Amino acid sequence: MSKDLTKKAAEMLLQGATLLSEPCPYCKGVRVMKDGHALCISCGREPKKKETPTVNQNEIKSSLTETLEKKLAVLSKELEGEKDYTKQQEILKSVNSLLEALEKIKKKNL
Repeated sequence: MSKDLTKKAAEMLLQGATLLSEPCPYCKGVRVMKDGHALCISCGREPKKKETPTVNQNEIKSSLTETLEKKLAVLSKELEGEKDYTKQQEILKSVNSLLEALEKIKKKNL
């Protein structure tokens, strides 16, 4: 443990940093965290940042919209052939829920 690292860690703690319960992944030393940056007091290394995959919200909305529209088509055909009033009501409730979900998606696109 170098004096420079000890001094830097002490300064970080005085500025509101916290000691982490998880040890350094490289040397198992004590780490201090401030503003999302973890510093190992023993080796001075920070864990490598993991790349987070980016998600295309438009693709998700498009896929979800397509799925909901397919479900609506299936329910529409089912409703067309259904004779039982109770089952018709259940199908209509499902259709209504799907339409509400589609409306919410469209509002978020605006």
